[in-house]
Amino acid sequence: QVQLVESGGGLVQAGDSLRLSCAASGRSFNSNYIAWFRQATGKEREFVAYIRRSGDSTYYANSVEGRFTISRDNAKNTVDLQMNSLKPEDTAVYYCATGNSAYTSPLWYHNWGQGTQVTVSS
Repeated sequence: QVQLVESGGGLVQAGDSLRLSCAASGRSFNSNYIAWFRQATGKEREFVAYIRRSGDSTYYANSVEGRFTISRDNAKNTVDLQMNSLKPEDTAVYYCATGNSAYTSPLWYHNWGQGTQVTVSS
């Protein structure tokens, strides 16, 4: 059984930091890429960052480049998203997902977690 579970969301103030974690079980962690997406109310789901299984390749959306860092621990089957200098526009539900190619469209990702809410107040 493939399962992804996100955690670490919460309510913070602008400028604060949060660390999200995605725990994977089963075959999901064998996927080549794990990505973080986010979806704000009334908006489409958007790409945030991905990391390759080997950990040697990462890619970020322009909006988070330099503020967010994605990392993975294959021994623990987790992928984390360290979010610094948070802004109100980062408010969204954050999802992790697995895929086999280095794409930023959610259409290429086939397993999804239930999401964790991040709210940044101004």
